[in-house]
Amino acid sequence: MKRIETYGRRLLAAALTLQLAGCGYLFGDGGMFRDQSEDYKRAPEMAPINVPPGMQSESLQEIYPIPPVGSAVVSPGEFEVPRPAPLVAGAEDQAVRIQRLGDESWALIEEAPGQVWPQVRSFLASAGINVIRVDASAGIMETDWLTLESAAMDSRFRMRIDQGVQRGTSELHVLQQNRAGDVASWPSQSDDAGQEDEMLQSLAQYIADSAGNAPVSMVAEQAISAGGRISLQKDSSGEPYIRLALPFDRAWASLGLALEKSDFEITDRDRSQGIYYLRFLGPAADEEGGWFEWLWGSDDDYPYVGSSFTASLQEMASDDMAIYLRLQDGEEKLEEGERQVLLNLVKGNIN
Repeated sequence: MKRIETYGRRLLAAALTLQLAGCGYLFGDGGMFRDQSEDYKRAPEMAPINVPPGMQSESLQEIYPIPPVGSAVVSPGEFEVPRPAPLVAGAEDQAVRIQRLGDESWALIEEAPGQVWPQVRSFLASAGINVIRVDASAGIMETDWLTLESAAMDSRFRMRIDQGVQRGTSELHVLQQNRAGDVASWPSQSDDAGQEDEMLQSLAQYIADSAGNAPVSMVAEQAISAGGRISLQKDSSGEPYIRLALPFDRAWASLGLALEKSDFEITDRDRSQGIYYLRFLGPAADEEGGWFEWLWGSDDDYPYVGSSFTASLQEMASDDMAIYLRLQDGEEKLEEGERQVLLNLVKGNIN
């Protein structure tokens, strides 16, 4: 009996020893199931594969290509780590907002087009509205003719989803047409502005209620760019500017609102010349300096507070707009890094 007990203890000790040793054998650096999460750091760079003549090379394209960065504006010469841009883009509380400019209105949505597309489809399906034409590459859905209550004639609607000005945002436009006269093509403006507004409001409310829970349409995501229509670039002389893919009327209105949100006071404006005359206020006295304090030091030492600036809109050859921000006082020189920080601040508030 004692021999059996001694043998059992030896067997248990051997099993424990084997188990502890097996940890290194199975999971250690040289184990069978070693951690491979850091292997990519030791991966060698290999030469591109040369495809023989007459063979197709489509399958050898980059699977995850890195897109170009539109705001990578740095000074020439010795490199200096740039200050981070302030987190102002998309800082509004509302996920969906109705925007108006003249006779035009649209819904600004804080989601990428690939997320908005299935929500619009879901809204039309739940409302029992038939969709007779879909063009994901153009972001367009067209409904069948509808008989609306208290309407004198049938109507149809076209929904268009565009990329927003800021990255990861969308714009939803609605166009309405009455079933009268020539209906072979769509009008430039809605025949009934009231019906357009009602449809837009209903769609915006539906998207707001389902924000964050919607699926993603990969077709629409690939067809409609979510990269935004705004970037920070440099001209031929090396001066940084904001490139904005908007028509003048909307760019002018958007810039005015963005400047007021960016701690500038608009003292005068000349719309015919596309110029805003500004005074830089800096952060409010009852607010913490935040990124200003980190950039320039204490809140008692902000440069350019009280200085006069101009923000000018200049049309580019591609019909885009260029926004330049300059000091009015020629005796002071705005450092390039500081100009980029101020431009980034304005850029993040344009929608």
